[in-house]
Amino acid sequence: MTSSSRLETGHSTTPSKPSEAKSNQTMLLQVNGSTCEVVAARTTPLLYVLRNDLRLNGPKFGRGLGECGVCTVILDGLPARSCVIPVGGCVGRSILTLEGLGSRDQPDPIQSAFIAEEAAQCGYCLNGMIMMTKALLARNARPSEQEAAEALRYNLCRCGAHVEILRAVMRAASETARSE
Repeated sequence: MTSSSRLETGHSTTPSKPSEAKSNQTMLLQVNGSTCEVVAARTTPLLYVLRNDLRLNGPKFGRGLGECGVCTVILDGLPARSCVIPVGGCVGRSILTLEGLGSRDQPDPIQSAFIAEEAAQCGYCLNGMIMMTKALLARNARPSEQEAAEALRYNLCRCGAHVEILRAVMRAASETARSE
């Protein structure tokens, strides 16, 4: 992503009714440290813009009700369910997605911990688990196992990798605390 990119792909912004075409607006979003210009209706869910227009596929679509956590992003330092947040409410705010944490060559310590603990089966829930962990460790660098479990309580994993995920969170906390 360039530092200022203009995207008009039409995926999330294609109006279904002629009257909706007039509601599309140009907005500047701060995503993963870059300024991105998008054209969308202000009521479009942030998730749609991230995935369809900006091609950031870390956040996933679960049910679109904000219940499962797979769409989690960090919005101004706090975890947020991007499937239920209108993109218009994100203008002027800092949005961090999974892609903004690290790279394949230099993963974030949280990503490294999830890899080391093999904390995935299908991997669909990982975006939410990792982003919630990032938010948790930002506010509490040394959580207890109970605090970590509570932070991930509303993130669903259908495969049953909860034990490995919790180990990954505790490893990330330990490694982050060591590096301070």
